[in-house]
Amino acid sequence: MIDPAPDAGRRRELGAFLRSRRERLAPRDVGLPDGSRRRTPGLRREEVALLGGVGATWYSWLEQGRDVRPSAETLAALARALRLDSAERRHLFVLAGRPAPEERAQAPEEVCEPLRRMLDCLTDQPAQVLGRRWDVLAWNRAAEVVFGDYGVLRDDARNTMSMIFTDPGHRRLLADWEAVARAALAQFRADSAKYAGDPEFERLVAHLMQASPEFREWWPRHEVMPHLSGRKRIRHPVAGPMVFEHTAMRFDDGTDRRMVVYVPLAESDTIAKLGRLLHTKAVAAE
Repeated sequence: MIDPAPDAGRRRELGAFLRSRRERLAPRDVGLPDGSRRRTPGLRREEVALLGGVGATWYSWLEQGRDVRPSAETLAALARALRLDSAERRHLFVLAGRPAPEERAQAPEEVCEPLRRMLDCLTDQPAQVLGRRWDVLAWNRAAEVVFGDYGVLRDDARNTMSMIFTDPGHRRLLADWEAVARAALAQFRADSAKYAGDPEFERLVAHLMQASPEFREWWPRHEVMPHLSGRKRIRHPVAGPMVFEHTAMRFDDGTDRRMVVYVPLAESDTIAKLGRLLHTKAVAAE
């Protein structure tokens, strides 16, 4: 008989997932003695319950797909007990119908070769990959001819907020600088809430507070807004006025990286201008 409860399927999937993670672990993996010979592989339910700080009967009900509704704290304890990685941990919370607690990414940010090749394939659309602190991690040739050579920038100079608020050349590039800067600051504040107290974020904000009077005035207002698609007008030093439509896409890998793509519009002859800039760069490279 099919369980009519709408969440029954997800509860069954949760139980199966927990069981699969339990069965892949040996007692020695979690600091328990092997003990007597076991009829089935992996940890016993009672051992997972002990490691997770929950009752054995309650944990058995959880694996059986009963409606026991574990708290976020209990799920976190079970994730530690079962040695789940970040992807498995998020999966556990989704199956349990709970929002996963935000994790601060600490590892150095890297861009894999497949992602770099995808950027390079966007030949007619400027694109860049931004890190959790809005540092420009990777970019394509089209982004370079429109926004400048990121490769010559070091440390905070390659940070998007630093470019907007402290780089005179980048400021001149943005035709609607104040509107862009205010929106960027509000989006950055929303993103940085997850990293409140992080030394690298605090150091960047302190630098911007000192270097930019506009940032110093606007940051204390605590304005926030989500990332939205929109238009960006550019005053290119060679090509003149250009207009792009931009969209940001976040990676679903827990790293807080995102890719921003700028699509050239017909307005101000932007498509043809971008083509000429790319051709000039290609000739110069040869």
